[in-house]
Amino acid sequence: MRTQELTLIGFGAIGRAVFQRMQGHAGVRITHIVVSEAKVAVLQAELGSGVTVTQQVPQGTPLVLECAGHSALTGHVLPALQRGIECAVLSIGAMSSPGLPEQLQAAAEQGGTQLHLLAGAIGGIDALAAARQAGLDSVTYIGRKPPSGWRGSPAEQLVNLDSLTEPTVILEASAREAARLYPKNANVAATLSLAGLGLDRTQVRLIADPTVRENIHEIEARGAFGEMQVRMRGKPLADNPKTSALTVLSALRFLHNRTASVTI
Repeated sequence: MRTQELTLIGFGAIGRAVFQRMQGHAGVRITHIVVSEAKVAVLQAELGSGVTVTQQVPQGTPLVLECAGHSALTGHVLPALQRGIECAVLSIGAMSSPGLPEQLQAAAEQGGTQLHLLAGAIGGIDALAAARQAGLDSVTYIGRKPPSGWRGSPAEQLVNLDSLTEPTVILEASAREAARLYPKNANVAATLSLAGLGLDRTQVRLIADPTVRENIHEIEARGAFGEMQVRMRGKPLADNPKTSALTVLSALRFLHNRTASVTI
């Protein structure tokens, strides 16, 4: 089986974790890492000659993995798709930006390639996408964090995060509205929306809960298939407590499946 060459966009906590865990992988070789101009020289010196650090996705790369943040989709993924380069992205929350999903789809069609939206921090996406084939009636996402997890968000204007003694709903709205008001929490809701009923029909409930210490994701779905309930209590990435460790593992699974003899 031939080796899959890969260009990695971004080298923050997620990108670095993916890079480290893919070293020595028999089937995948990271050949390029895309970062901002100011970081190129320093990162190249750190990583040595085994990988090329650059500002742009190189011509001829067969596969791109984005783990840099929302701006990377328009700055790098969109033009890469237009050039026929296959792309996988983790910053799904950017898909809640008006018009961006259509632009990315058109770019992939223009380039005759595919865009892969990775599940990231949430599970059950395969079942939800399958259930959509028979028709979904409702999909609800419930995001629960300790009060400190909502600092720097509109929740601070709604409640006193320091004095909460019981779980408090800080938002109940569509996934589109949730992404607008809480963009840092948009990835999971946007992923569910794309797999299921879309941004306007997917309901979101966000909760500040002083009784928990972790971020908890819950999915409730009903349709012709029956009913589904998923509850995930994820652990954070050691290098970045604001990022789910499962996000990195989701990317690793995708890369493993590119060259594995058997995939699931």
